[in-house]
Amino acid sequence: MSIFGRKNDDATTTPTADLAALTGDYTIDPAHSTLGFVARHAMVTNVKGSFQDFEGTLHLDGEDPSKSTASLDIRMASITTGSPDRDGHLKSADFFKTDEFPTMTFRSTKAEALGDEDYRITGDLTILGVTKPVTIDLEFNGAAKDPFGNERVGFEGKAEIKRSDWGVTWNAALETGGVLVSDKIKLNFDISAIKNA
Repeated sequence: MSIFGRKNDDATTTPTADLAALTGDYTIDPAHSTLGFVARHAMVTNVKGSFQDFEGTLHLDGEDPSKSTASLDIRMASITTGSPDRDGHLKSADFFKTDEFPTMTFRSTKAEALGDEDYRITGDLTILGVTKPVTIDLEFNGAAKDPFGNERVGFEGKAEIKRSDWGVTWNAALETGGVLVSDKIKLNFDISAIKNA
């Protein structure tokens, strides 16, 4: 089932009945969604974290899938890694300066299909007031009606960024070589969105 429109040799793409039924505006359900990240720590292990407070919307267009869009606003102070001390450091001026820059945002600019249920969405990610493009690989997990009558769609996504591109550069050298925190950060998304009435 194509959401963003498959590349083919035809000038027009006729949406399937299933795709047409998905057309509409959706609100991301934070209670059933996860926005996570992974950073390498001390060159030897991965530290995982997530953001607990966020909101977002999707627009799926079955008539012209290339017009599908996504928007996300994340409260940076909701960052959690399982360590209050580390979370406090991440909120500080060394990293995210959450008092000055309380929100991280993503606004899609392009969507494309890669085949099967795999898609790619490109957009503008803003952190610390710096906006850079980021590409997210997505897998469409399907659509269903939940027991409460909500029409849902689900996606899994992943991306890799360099935090230094957004000016997040704090680090500490290790005696054995290398640095305490990796520049490369892996982003992971599990999204459940409910179709608006």
